[in-house]
Amino acid sequence: MYYVVHSDFMNIVKVTRRYQVTLPKKIREELGIRIGDFLKVKIENGRIILEPLIPYRKKPIENMLNLVSKPVDIDAVKLVEESWNED
Repeated sequence: MYYVVHSDFMNIVKVTRRYQVTLPKKIREELGIRIGDFLKVKIENGRIILEPLIPYRKKPIENMLNLVSKPVDIDAVKLVEESWNED
């Protein structure tokens, strides 16, 4: 007999004899997890937490824009030319 301790959504996976589990397709697709990606594994309050160590691939431009809090006025050509003069 099996008991579900707590679950906000119902995805049950089975641990294989080599202690492996398969992530449900819906979760893999939602998080953009691909073969070969790494996951950080930790325990929190008696739960196993898996966190992808990959960039969130759905909206890379939006992720880059969130790196700065406001627009930055930069003359990229001038910066490159100045870097050439430093040598």
